[in-house]
Amino acid sequence: MSDSTTVAEPAGPAGSPPGRTGLSPRQRRRLSLAIQYVLLLAAVALVASLADWTAIRQNFFKAEVAKETLPDLFTVALKNTVIFTLSGFALGFAFGLVLALMRLSSVAPYRWVSVVYIEIFRGVPMLLIFLIILFLPAAFPGFQFPFEPYGQVAVGLGLVAAAYMAETFRAGIQAVPKGQMEAARSLGMPYMRAMGSIVIPQAIRIVLPPIANQLVLLFKDSSLVFVLGLSASTVELTKFGSDLATDHANGTPLMIAGLTYLLVTVPASILVQRLEVRQAKAR
Repeated sequence: MSDSTTVAEPAGPAGSPPGRTGLSPRQRRRLSLAIQYVLLLAAVALVASLADWTAIRQNFFKAEVAKETLPDLFTVALKNTVIFTLSGFALGFAFGLVLALMRLSSVAPYRWVSVVYIEIFRGVPMLLIFLIILFLPAAFPGFQFPFEPYGQVAVGLGLVAAAYMAETFRAGIQAVPKGQMEAARSLGMPYMRAMGSIVIPQAIRIVLPPIANQLVLLFKDSSLVFVLGLSASTVELTKFGSDLATDHANGTPLMIAGLTYLLVTVPASILVQRLEVRQAKAR
């Protein structure tokens, strides 16, 4: 009988399972992150070395041209953008809620009308809606929007926003426990009163974050109203920056307009995120 010799396997790195060699999952993850950071820094360094910073400053950050945007940037362009956004949001909110109730109605024609409307206005670009609004007076002689162009903008933004808000409201209403409606009806409360007093307020609280996000999207989408041919007193931020950029043959006004959008949308987006976190905690 001969003695058998057992050869011990080499030990792997610290933290790795016995009998295995190579990097542990944590080490591989760290190495992967390090490589990604190195590649990102290399890309940034390459772009920075290739860019002509003097030309960029002269064409997009020229102080003399930036001064020309004030004070109309805030007193005219930003003010009109806010008015356009709020008016479109108000119309979209009210009409979207009606569409959601129609979508949930037991009356089939109401559901059909709601579904067709939502699919059309969610599938058609908003720019095309504004172009159609622009030609409506030609198709209907004597027709005129009230408070033009504010009425035109409110209708254009509101019609599209309503289609998206309708689906949001529908999801919120369906998320309210059915027992809420059943309890109200058992107390003798009419259906519409129970819906308006109990279900809809709860649904709005549920969908508040996505509705607030829709307001941010409308603020940006208001840039499409340039197709309506706005005057100097009714321009919004994008049109304002575009006109000044053309007058000065310089991109600084466009950069200023973009920074103004960020001045509004970034804090608003942070607020939406906090609302979402609060809603998640409340659940």
